[in-house]
Amino acid sequence: MNYIQYTFIVIPPEPGSDILIALLAELGFESFSITDKGFEAYIQEEFDNEADLKELNFEDFSFSHKRTVIPKTNWNEEWEKNFNPVYVDDLVCIRAHFHPKAETTKHDIIITPKMSFGTGHHDTTWLVSKTMFELNFAQKTVLDMGCGTGILAILAQQLGAAKLLGIDIDDWSIENSTENAHINNASLIEFKKGDASLLPVKETFDIILANINKNVLKKDMSAYYQCLKKEGYLLLSGFFTTDVDELKQLALSIGFSFEKSYHKNEWAVIKLKK
Repeated sequence: MNYIQYTFIVIPPEPGSDILIALLAELGFESFSITDKGFEAYIQEEFDNEADLKELNFEDFSFSHKRTVIPKTNWNEEWEKNFNPVYVDDLVCIRAHFHPKAETTKHDIIITPKMSFGTGHHDTTWLVSKTMFELNFAQKTVLDMGCGTGILAILAQQLGAAKLLGIDIDDWSIENSTENAHINNASLIEFKKGDASLLPVKETFDIILANINKNVLKKDMSAYYQCLKKEGYLLLSGFFTTDVDELKQLALSIGFSFEKSYHKNEWAVIKLKK
């Protein structure tokens, strides 16, 4: 699966960039990187529709963009050039094999991204990882939806989960998650390629971790509710703080109870209970 990179020049950059980023997130863009003149945005090729951008018009700012196809990249090579370990407070360290083991954190996860996105540096991974420590994973059945490189599933096993399933639509993610699970002796995790259509229609999971993007979360939230056990927890992330209320209201309408939300920079996580 290729990704598409859009390089946006926004005049003036503020507040134009913030407004445009919020709208692009609605269109399925997954990540953004701020530049001096605007920002870069990334979307999976199958969800890309450049025509959508031509319909956007604003009175207070203007923008132009350049579209670039990013073929499957050896992310391991790119990662090793600038990678530093990720620390989630004193709870967990996410590092590469060439870093020494952290002595100051309770948990240690080794990740080699290869051709998959998900090095642990994104704020949403940090947010979900930290919020996981509020839950009791002992002997629980856990779903990691959109598993990426397997970080959250691996942490869930380290926290005591007894049975785990990781699902992702990308071939490389499944292969890489499997390798990372092996590196971290996380033998209880099963990984499958696919989407929410793979989810059981009966109450199966005690905890569901879904760090994807807002549009997918909205589309699949009813499926999460259906396969979550009563008193089970759902952690949602992959969206902006400005999206919290919309997702909260949808969750409440489906039957979830809202526990709390946290944010880091412009990103958020929501904790829900069935």
